[in-house]
Amino acid sequence: MYTFSNKLKIASFILMAVGLLGIGAGFLSAPGTIEEAKAIVASHSDGHGDAHGAETTHHDVHGEEVGAHGEHDASHDEHLLHQLQNKPWAALYVAAFFFMMISLGVLAFYAIQRAAQAGWSPLLFRVMEGITSYLVPGGIIVFVILVLSVLHMNHLFVWMDADVVAHDHLLQGKKGFLNPTFFLIRAAIFLAGWILYREYSRKLSLKQDESNDDSNFKLNFRISAAFLVFYLISESMMSWDWIMSVDPHWFSTLFGWYVFASMFVSGITVIAMVTIYLKSKGHLTDVNDSHIHDLAKFMFGISVFWTYLWFSQFMLIWYSDIPEEVTYYVTRIQDYKLPFFGMIAMNFVFPLLLLMNSDFKRVNWFVIMAGVVILAGHYLDIFNMIMPSTVGDQWFIGIPEIGAVLFFAGLFIFWVFRALSKAPLQPKRNPFIEESRHFHY
Repeated sequence: MYTFSNKLKIASFILMAVGLLGIGAGFLSAPGTIEEAKAIVASHSDGHGDAHGAETTHHDVHGEEVGAHGEHDASHDEHLLHQLQNKPWAALYVAAFFFMMISLGVLAFYAIQRAAQAGWSPLLFRVMEGITSYLVPGGIIVFVILVLSVLHMNHLFVWMDADVVAHDHLLQGKKGFLNPTFFLIRAAIFLAGWILYREYSRKLSLKQDESNDDSNFKLNFRISAAFLVFYLISESMMSWDWIMSVDPHWFSTLFGWYVFASMFVSGITVIAMVTIYLKSKGHLTDVNDSHIHDLAKFMFGISVFWTYLWFSQFMLIWYSDIPEEVTYYVTRIQDYKLPFFGMIAMNFVFPLLLLMNSDFKRVNWFVIMAGVVILAGHYLDIFNMIMPSTVGDQWFIGIPEIGAVLFFAGLFIFWVFRALSKAPLQPKRNPFIEESRHFHY
């Protein structure tokens, strides 16, 4: 039985406390008036002001290029104010979504293992169940942010502004789907479905340990197979709603798969890192190097899959050169060079070089090092999806962004390791437990 150490609890509380201070500093430093926004921009010596006109041309959705010719200075100034006010909100949203998607990626991997009746992974089921427990607080926090967006506490989703929609024919055509009420109903359905499956599957998993037959295991198999159908649909729609709709003029038919690849590899990476940590503390003694090797193999393979989807999306849009589509990448390449190209190196080049060798996949510290790079890279992936459409070229990875990451990292560590301490780390009566115990690659 794993015991949640006081040192780890204290560390998680410190992370949350420091993170809260950073988040609070971000909100306190946000401008309240146009004059304050202008003063903040004027104080920057990095030339942001020169690029801002192009950014406003793309992201203002009033149907006119306010700020492109200086004809609507008032609208331009208001747009700049909204961008700077969005910075702490966007930092909070990116971090909240990132840690929530880790647990959701693990849930998908867990359901696949259940539905496939995999023989190698049952020793890792408790680790997966512990990580997916974060879906409850993480999902609720994301939902609260979405509700606050609907209540106009921020400007993350421009289509929620009735005045914007009134002047935008494209958004008027999407009102049947992109409207606040239906948006929140969908979000509630997605979260309820994910959390209900997680809680019921966990319950069956624990009951199987005390059972005299395999009925709970078989039921878990059936609901996992059914859940995967719901997951594939809900995850795609979630990615359209929660990420793609921050830039409602742009769309990609690959986007659901692209977000899935990001959350899937991030989730598998965290499974590997938590497993290695627990083994270092004397737990999961039956987990061997072959289990770690297979997790690292998934980290490598899904990183290549993510790169395939990224390149497919980018190459087709670049080649077709349709203005409505190309602007998505133009703004990111112009204003987000470092996080945009850095993300590609961290999510593809580093995993390729670090994990291609089969022997390296069995070296724990090497897998941890690769995992840190992968997680940082996929945080930047979410950062690149959200920030250009919400804060424009006024981005900076500073106190609010770091504070949000620290807070949710602390909450994630606390919630996951508390869940791991609630039940034995090794299932007793899983039909494939002996196969998993003797697994060798």
